[in-house]
Amino acid sequence: MKNLLPLLLLFCLALPAGAQVKPDWKKLAENPEYLHRSVKEVTDVMVHDIYSPPVAARIYAYVTVAAYEAAYHGDAAYISFDGQLHGLTNVPQPEAGKQYSFPLAAVNALLQVAKTMIISEERIGAFQSAILQEYNTSGMPADVFDNSVAYGKKIAEHIMAWAAKDRYKETRSLSKYSVGTDAASWKPTPPSYMKAIEPHWGELRTFLIDSAQQFRPLPPTTFSIDSTSQFYKEARDVQNARINLTPEQNEIANFWDCNPFKMNINGHVMYATKKISPGGHWINITRLACKQNNAGFVQSSEAYACLSVTLADGFISCWDEKFRSKCIRPETYINQYISQSWLPLLQTPPFPEYTSGHSVVSAACSVILTKLFGDHFAYSDSTEVEFGIPVRHFKSFKQAADEAAISRFYGGIHYMPSITNGLDEGDKIGVFVANKLRTKK
Repeated sequence: MKNLLPLLLLFCLALPAGAQVKPDWKKLAENPEYLHRSVKEVTDVMVHDIYSPPVAARIYAYVTVAAYEAAYHGDAAYISFDGQLHGLTNVPQPEAGKQYSFPLAAVNALLQVAKTMIISEERIGAFQSAILQEYNTSGMPADVFDNSVAYGKKIAEHIMAWAAKDRYKETRSLSKYSVGTDAASWKPTPPSYMKAIEPHWGELRTFLIDSAQQFRPLPPTTFSIDSTSQFYKEARDVQNARINLTPEQNEIANFWDCNPFKMNINGHVMYATKKISPGGHWINITRLACKQNNAGFVQSSEAYACLSVTLADGFISCWDEKFRSKCIRPETYINQYISQSWLPLLQTPPFPEYTSGHSVVSAACSVILTKLFGDHFAYSDSTEVEFGIPVRHFKSFKQAADEAAISRFYGGIHYMPSITNGLDEGDKIGVFVANKLRTKK
């Protein structure tokens, strides 16, 4: 910045007296920070409102696809998701003869969709009004501003109509999960013994994979309470890992905890702490990668959208298996058959064990980000700093995915097959999406 000051001074001195420098509104509008800030606001509001991991992933998918469908018009090399994502057709196009700021349209589309999907609609609305005002005072011509806002709204309405047909609303009225009386099936876990979250999530329309069962993993290890059985051994492995946890493993487990709603007990007082979801963590990694790579508005929009639809399909696939196998959590099994006093490091999430959601979505997301940014993309992950957890450094997205997966074993909430088979499931989803979804001509 210091090196630019002499040049700026000379430029100003060369201007006629009283002349004013008009801002380059096009360049200002194309600043990807508008997009990054908008996505971060959606994340922050979801943390505040407490959305479960699969629901958060669904929201990310629709808001980022809305942004991309407006943004890609700003670069002739890019193409629409129209006809590629299941059920997405006839996305509105810009009107001939009208001038647009497609970044503005993208931001407005993203926030317009977010308002319909998030409880704290007023907070998103206030942010939307503030950011539109920034665009409005950038020197952008009034007709361009009005055209862009209207186009963003039109895309948002189309995306919301598309979202309304994904069976999410229908699953709201379906039966709750009925806890099985058999020894092998999942049971609610302490401290809050919450009901199972989203038992019908596998019934939602997928975004790109053929069906929730397309990449169905190997079945979990056969349940047994025999102390010589493989299942008993896997439970003992979880127990021993917790007992012998190293400081580094402890740090890894806490870094990737990503529990949107942790219930804490202090004597007779219970209170909750909120954190980013697993999907939100990978969304933030996408932002860090975009910034480090100096990605422009369209490229950043592409990254968010590709990552988000992969994330959403990963959760649909994973939840389909969770509520098919209904596998008992290590905490329940160990307390009942091995040690009543044993506790996991992390709080056990309220849904069946197999497969590991972190493993599935992290593997899938790492494949997509590797395709977009390269195989050996080293970065520093500061995602958890706002939650009091220090930065961690990674040499690649795959290294981060592998660490996210094993963190669940260190945390005491998954058996090892859930992690290894979850990584395989996620990798297959990521490769499928990377090969099938096109963003360039």
